[in-house]
Amino acid sequence: MKRELDNLVTQMHANGVTYADGVREFKRRFLMEVLAHHRGNQCKAAKELGMHRNTLSRTIAELEIDPAQIRSGLKRPPRSERPVFETKQMVR
Repeated sequence: MKRELDNLVTQMHANGVTYADGVREFKRRFLMEVLAHHRGNQCKAAKELGMHRNTLSRTIAELEIDPAQIRSGLKRPPRSERPVFETKQMVR
């Protein structure tokens, strides 16, 4: 993993990505991963991250993360959009 991170940092530097943009994008993706793991539950995510839930909420707002989008991406589709499976009736 260290090698992958080194390569990523080298590419970012070569492409002129600023420090602030790099840190912001890392935070954004990291938080989205943790939130997705906890199905959008900010209390559980904050506990795992070792921060207060209010701090997480404020950081989510600063990074323009939409928690509803994370939750909706994890929900089951409506019944009308679910695939229909044929059931075989047993004949006696």
